[in-house]
Amino acid sequence: MSPAPRLSGVDDTLRVGLVGAGPWARTVHAPGLTEHPGTALSAVWARRPDVAGTFADEHGARACATFDELLGEVDAVAFAVPPAAQAEFAVAAARAGKHLILEKPLAADVAGAERIADAVADAGVAALMVLTLRYALRTREWLAGVGEVGGWLGGSARWLSGALLGDRYGGSPWRQAEGALADIGPHAFDLLDAALGEITGVLAAHRTGEDLWHVLFEHAGGATSTASLSLRLPVRPTVVEFAVYGEPGYRTLGREPDSAGDSYTALLDDFAAMIASGTRAHPCDVHRGVHLQRLLAECLRLAGHRS
Repeated sequence: MSPAPRLSGVDDTLRVGLVGAGPWARTVHAPGLTEHPGTALSAVWARRPDVAGTFADEHGARACATFDELLGEVDAVAFAVPPAAQAEFAVAAARAGKHLILEKPLAADVAGAERIADAVADAGVAALMVLTLRYALRTREWLAGVGEVGGWLGGSARWLSGALLGDRYGGSPWRQAEGALADIGPHAFDLLDAALGEITGVLAAHRTGEDLWHVLFEHAGGATSTASLSLRLPVRPTVVEFAVYGEPGYRTLGREPDSAGDSYTALLDDFAAMIASGTRAHPCDVHRGVHLQRLLAECLRLAGHRS
């Protein structure tokens, strides 16, 4: 097992390298890492050197010529790349002893996700998934209330958006190819799982030609839930609604607009605390990513798509 790196600097600031320079890296990762008191965005690498150079200059970071060069400059690596690329680079980063901030989905398939989890376990590093919805204060309070009462029989998730019809993410090849299931499915499935108990099976999954998904889950304890997902519906504003129901009644949760930045800050709080304390288990750790990857694969199988 490779030793995890120590924090560096007189104030124990965690040096983080960012892999990727797309819209999500620019609007969430970079500002969060720069502004958080426990982290510093110290290095950037992307496949296009010119883009990486400009991006790094904007944030006072060093643009690295290669991924290996970035690994030599940092204590941790944050990824903002397509799932297939993350599966490749995250394994190398973990084997180099770097702590990881991982995007969803964890990989392009279950085998890739499991390779990342195995590398993380072997290296003994911390690894958190960027499941931003779960880090929001409103979500944490809602989940705490749902958990205190118990007795829920079912639930639902609706995430309906036109994000892939616009300019911001419309040019993302992997999102266009994988659609709503891969992009927002992990968020929706994770929250249903957290609210109602572990999802133990996918009972049904259907995808329309317009990439509208309908999924039916069973949960440990007997509850069932449904999820409806789309990124190609011209809905304004985006609809993000979760609900649980049962003997205690009906409780709903909506997404607070523009909350990704605050959620990412909360993630970094947990990430820094895990590294400082030596803790590796977390509700949104790499093993959560593998669980969600398996659910995505089962949805694809039932809907007649690749697994």
